[in-house]
Amino acid sequence: MATAVERARRFRTSSMQVRRNGKSDVSVLSQLHFPETMTRILATLLLLAPWLSLAAPAPPGVVIDHEPAKTGRYIGSPSIVILPDGDYVASHDFFGPKSGQSVSATTRVFRSGDRGVTWKQTAELKDQFWSNLFIVRHDLYLMGTSCEYGRIVIRRSQDGGLTWSETSFLTPDANYHTAPVPIVEKDGRIWRAFEYHPPGPWGHFQAFLMSAPSDANLLQAESWTRTPRLPYPSAAEKGTTWLEGNAVVAPDGSVLDILRVNNIESAAILKETNQQLHFQGLVDFPGGSKKFTIRYDKRRRRYWTLSNPALDKYPLSATNPASVRNTLALMSSKDLHQWKIERIILSHDDPQKYGFQYVDWQFDGDDIVAASRTAFDDDFGGPPRAHDANYLTFHRIRKFRSKSHVSRNDSDLQ
Repeated sequence: MATAVERARRFRTSSMQVRRNGKSDVSVLSQLHFPETMTRILATLLLLAPWLSLAAPAPPGVVIDHEPAKTGRYIGSPSIVILPDGDYVASHDFFGPKSGQSVSATTRVFRSGDRGVTWKQTAELKDQFWSNLFIVRHDLYLMGTSCEYGRIVIRRSQDGGLTWSETSFLTPDANYHTAPVPIVEKDGRIWRAFEYHPPGPWGHFQAFLMSAPSDANLLQAESWTRTPRLPYPSAAEKGTTWLEGNAVVAPDGSVLDILRVNNIESAAILKETNQQLHFQGLVDFPGGSKKFTIRYDKRRRRYWTLSNPALDKYPLSATNPASVRNTLALMSSKDLHQWKIERIILSHDDPQKYGFQYVDWQFDGDDIVAASRTAFDDDFGGPPRAHDANYLTFHRIRKFRSKSHVSRNDSDLQ
């Protein structure tokens, strides 16, 4: 008589053969000597198997939000912040043909009270696009633009993202651009990077920094000052334009704007001096053709970022590195000029349809917590391309300073 293990093996083999033939044939069950009740159960499962096998694999991490591509709305602008009480708040906006991004953009806000294990939507806001979450004096803020190339806007929550103030417009004019980029504080002022894009063909971004006293009313336009706008310099040895700048405090204490350079793996460094920006040059930066976020680690005295390097093994990297977003790498630097890939966090073999991009993140003790605009399989056909993400996902990179973990399969990644 066949053992239970042998019967199970024979059932699995027969079931796989039936599915390969594209039809369900429950007659094989009669040969496996199961009791009648078990045979009926297994017959039902076998009939369902062709449909069950079509379920899409889940994306890595914890799904915060999902929007099927068939809705015509794609998930963009992930941001994440840790509240003073330890809860996490994350946000994203919608872009795409059915999103309303060019008129009155929509941003959703979520909160987790269990360190990212589960999430609950707390708000849906209009006139909020390309926005980042940040905390000043225990209040939570969301700052970006009103829509695609809209006016600069900000709003405040005093209850951890449950309710929000009305939109405060910080500029009377439009044509502004940004992303969920970091806020930094230096000598009692907070700083944030933006770009201005004049009407016309894409690719003529002008960089500038905004700043305000950290104890000012940040909802008032009068609290903010702006540097003059700086176009991409003709003296740059390569590249055509820059965008999505990071305000960063340099090792010498100066305030920098470090920007993505379109379609080359470099970053541009601008230095603020007396309310003027000055081009310092380009540096090699794996993933510099896509949006990145740089933050300073006081414990290690290093700068860290999560970026999307365009790896040489993908032919697309040579022709269009800005579109290669299927690899997420943890990088660090001591001086903001020399960057080192510490390890690969996430990767997929297909750069055309998969992406872990525009990642925003925060230090959380020995860990990094991150929110990703993720393009991955779903039960509705997946995204049309990597750029048009269908998920907002949460990730925890455990013991990120450790050298011992090297891949997404290790236990350091949630």
